[in-house]
Amino acid sequence: MTLTLNTTLILPEIIMLTMACVILVLDAYLPKNLKNLTYQLTQGTLIATAILIFATYPEKSELAMNGMFVNDVMSTILKLFILLIVFLAFLYSRQYLQDRKLLKGEYLVLGLFATLGMMIMVSANSLLTIYLGLELLSLSLYTMVAINRDSQQASEAAMKYFVLGALASGMLLYGMSIIYGVTGTLDLNAIAQAISQTTEHKTILVFGLVFIVIGLAFKLGAVPFHVWIPDVYQGAPTAVTLFIASAPKIAAFAMLIRLLADGMQSLHGDWQNILILLSILSMAIGNIIAIAQTNIKRMLAYSTIAHVGYLLLGILTGTKDGYAASMFYVLVYTLMTVGGFGMILLLSRAGFEAERLEDFKGLNQRNPWYAAVMLILMLSMAGIPPMLGFWAKWAVLAQVVQAGLVWLAIIAVIFAIIGVFYYLRVIKLMYFDDAEDLTPITANTDMKIALSANAILILMLGLMPSGLISLCLGALGVN
Repeated sequence: MTLTLNTTLILPEIIMLTMACVILVLDAYLPKNLKNLTYQLTQGTLIATAILIFATYPEKSELAMNGMFVNDVMSTILKLFILLIVFLAFLYSRQYLQDRKLLKGEYLVLGLFATLGMMIMVSANSLLTIYLGLELLSLSLYTMVAINRDSQQASEAAMKYFVLGALASGMLLYGMSIIYGVTGTLDLNAIAQAISQTTEHKTILVFGLVFIVIGLAFKLGAVPFHVWIPDVYQGAPTAVTLFIASAPKIAAFAMLIRLLADGMQSLHGDWQNILILLSILSMAIGNIIAIAQTNIKRMLAYSTIAHVGYLLLGILTGTKDGYAASMFYVLVYTLMTVGGFGMILLLSRAGFEAERLEDFKGLNQRNPWYAAVMLILMLSMAGIPPMLGFWAKWAVLAQVVQAGLVWLAIIAVIFAIIGVFYYLRVIKLMYFDDAEDLTPITANTDMKIALSANAILILMLGLMPSGLISLCLGALGVN
């Protein structure tokens, strides 16, 4: 592949950057009665970018910006899912933010810049590009957590997130600098070639690898680098929690694939052992501590930690089938998560946060349809067959068994069974407890339609998962 600028490949990123800047300036001059235009332009930007990405669907891997940017099938699919999830996140959050006077141009622009950072991470083919995308995403998220300046809890969460995030970024950058020092290049393909040919600097390379994995583990929220997740999820406004919990996980998965699979596949024996440890700890801590939570945002935070453990199972196999299984898992996870937090936003209203598990009591009495939506989401997250979440867990467990790590699959199944309890608890509260709050559930029509479609999509994909599985296999080049 010839090295060239090939700027047509980065046109979606250029459009996203341009529109984010235009919306930022335009919002500053819009009169109050036209502020809704900012939201419409933001959603329009996401749709236009998705159409452009879909229209330029690549038949083969292509490089741009002198090899720093790669456009392949995996990056295209992940970008489309990121844009879909961000679109839903803004749609679900709209009424919630309006009720709290937080639907500002700054919030939407930060969301667009974070999305741009995710898109850059997904297509990164250089250590430098990965780091630039990661920092653009991270700095946007830190600010979004603190968007409610009157909330001491949100400010505290943002400070924790920023301090720990800066520490993790420093470790990641230190690991990258060691890899660069040994290989003499920032290009991931060249790094892979250099590592496969060298034998004398193995110890130094592993040393750099450890720091890179630490940085990656923090961004994913794997144990023992998970301490920021429960506090940030609980402290941030629910709309921000929804954003953080969903689309960035797709970008973090892409970063794992680019760094470990594309750049350091030759060191698989070393990073596999680290990921096994992180996976077991994440599944254990996430599922066990979630049982004790009474705040549903905090419960879903520990649920996220557990899901990260399962996500790592496919990656640690070191095979394309394993990577495809993890890709399938992360896409399923984001669809479930955006719906789960969407339900919390739906039950919230001005002056009331539906954060406690008790707030879901008697939901079936208040609105049977929304109770059914939450039922689908909880059963899928729990991995109950034939829900979509079951097939996600099945996919990664099958690859672990295929790799000869049967004992690891058994451990994963045990913790999955433990994890079923706290999801079923939500279902019990909805269907078997009397409602404490009989206030009618009100929401915008677009949110009602989108949330219903979200749950139906999860249900239908659970009944017919082969299409999405085939898409993930094709993205990783598995015939």
